[in-house]
Amino acid sequence: MPITHIKSIANLRDYVGRDVAVSDWLEVLQERINLFAEATEDRQWIHTDPERAARESPFKETIAHGFLTLSLLSELGKRAMSVDGVRMGINYGLDRVRFVGPVPAGSRIRGRFTLMVLEEIKGGVQATWGVTVERDGVERPCCVAEWLVRYYE
Repeated sequence: MPITHIKSIANLRDYVGRDVAVSDWLEVLQERINLFAEATEDRQWIHTDPERAARESPFKETIAHGFLTLSLLSELGKRAMSVDGVRMGINYGLDRVRFVGPVPAGSRIRGRFTLMVLEEIKGGVQATWGVTVERDGVERPCCVAEWLVRYYE
């Protein structure tokens, strides 16, 4: 997918209420899941033990942590769009996060970004992005969230 280039922070206003960008696909391999498990100390077998997951999991394979999927929003956003003239961007938080479908190891995911709200803040703006994380070949999304990002000039 081509990256959506937004010319300036001021031009973000033109995108409010619109679907802005879709990222290209990102493969979520077992190695990434294992590294996330180590970094967060969340080594639950449903994420890290393919043999046990095949036997006991309702998914019949390992799945990514929901928080791993969520942490990939920054990368998916970078793959989908750029905003020129930003001195600094800050991940300000999230609202209404739901993990509605699994991300099995080896799946490809992408992010779909809609600019819901844009608010003025000192030195910049705060964007509320509606993000849907989709899995290749599956209609139901993996994750839906409202992601707050602050852009400073």
